[in-house]
Amino acid sequence: MTKGARAPAGLSLATKASYGLGSVAFGVAGQALSTAIITQYLFIVVGVPSLLIGTAIMISQIVDAFVDPMLGFWSDNVRTPWGRRHPFMYAAAIPCALAFYLLWHPPTGWAPQNLFLYMVGVLVVVRFFNAMYEIPSTSLGPELAPDYHDRTALVAWRWVFGLGGAAAMTFLLNVVFLRHDATHKLGILNRAGYGQWGTIASVVILVSILVSTFATHRFIPRLAIPPRRVTNPMAVIKAVTGTLSNPSLVSLVGSGLMSAIGGGITTALGPYIYLYFWGLAPQLVGLMTLVGIPTTLIGAVLAPRVSRRWGKKRTMIGLFSLSLISGLIPIALRLVNLMPPNGSPWLPPILIADSTFSGMLSLMGYIIVTSMVADVVEDDAVRTGARSEGLLFAANGLIPKISGGVGAFGGSLIIALIHLPAHAQQGTIPAPILRDLGLVFLPVSAMMNGLAIAALLFYRIDQAAHERNLAALAAAPATPGAAPDPAVRP
Repeated sequence: MTKGARAPAGLSLATKASYGLGSVAFGVAGQALSTAIITQYLFIVVGVPSLLIGTAIMISQIVDAFVDPMLGFWSDNVRTPWGRRHPFMYAAAIPCALAFYLLWHPPTGWAPQNLFLYMVGVLVVVRFFNAMYEIPSTSLGPELAPDYHDRTALVAWRWVFGLGGAAAMTFLLNVVFLRHDATHKLGILNRAGYGQWGTIASVVILVSILVSTFATHRFIPRLAIPPRRVTNPMAVIKAVTGTLSNPSLVSLVGSGLMSAIGGGITTALGPYIYLYFWGLAPQLVGLMTLVGIPTTLIGAVLAPRVSRRWGKKRTMIGLFSLSLISGLIPIALRLVNLMPPNGSPWLPPILIADSTFSGMLSLMGYIIVTSMVADVVEDDAVRTGARSEGLLFAANGLIPKISGGVGAFGGSLIIALIHLPAHAQQGTIPAPILRDLGLVFLPVSAMMNGLAIAALLFYRIDQAAHERNLAALAAAPATPGAAPDPAVRP
């Protein structure tokens, strides 16, 4: 049985920061690909029909969802002088940044169906290389921090950088590149601004990947070496099936399925809710994102502490439940005419406070959930005899990515069904259409996120179980081929 990694004791602040820095690339790319920004750009600015946009996003996410487990399994089992993870991380840097650049510089003058094919191709490439970096990078976490609570703190750093990077770039897009000027009365219609922002974001992605990968390179000699496995198709299928059948992983994947459908719909409708339902200027939307950065730090500090006090599972369910209620209250109050009208000076502070509070709760929940996925690593290693971090983290995102694409398509379908017009200026959309937007969004979001929370009730690994797993791995003899091999070490 393969023993756990010989991780450094007491990770330094520099180590935690350098590891977390890499998630800036995933955060920036993920924010742009979460359908909110890309849908806003393609539908409102370029004029691609919403159903084609939703279809392109759904196709790219489905392809990505099937590629991810293969990348994860490959990175779990490859044996190179640079270990299991770092070759993938280095190789992904330039292609990921270049593909992201092309995403924001599509050809001009093309017919919608040709732009659709272009976007499908570029989205698939961006997601592929983003996953080629993110899956191996995330998979380093359980080995760097094997302790039940320490890994929650390490995961928190990754979320801080990921969300902080995404928030900063979103603020830059809305406040700097999509600002009002004499040419653009509504800044979000500025096509050139998106292109300039995409160029800067591409450089940020490239730098964050290379810096974090190089900074963690020194830990390669301390990381686990995979056992030599039989590679015939049946053996691979058996290994993958054994890992994916872990009951706690099934619980997390089921939760992700429901959450991603609701999240895909939410992010697809988000720009229209902020810009039209609430009548907020893009600059204010950017400010709301920027205000959330300090609360990201607060949430990252609080998450390890509250999970240590009440346990990961119970804490996470409570946090997600409160976040769901908080996030839906303003729309519910507007539908019953209990919110200030659009244009009121009271509206922005209320929305900023609510989004900041619910966002902090969600962040704390996501930190703890990611740590719970990491705990499945040792539980699975006891059952299967091999560490499969890459496959586990990829599998946790498999169904959510497919269902996230379904959610994006569902959001685009809702836009079409309520007849939300393209190229619309604020204040020109009829009130019944905006009310229909709220009436559809509210119950769908509540139902899907409620089911996601319920699925997590079936997660089984607590601190005692994790410590038993660590003890079992430490006491087990190493599998032949798992011991350090001078031929594959730098």
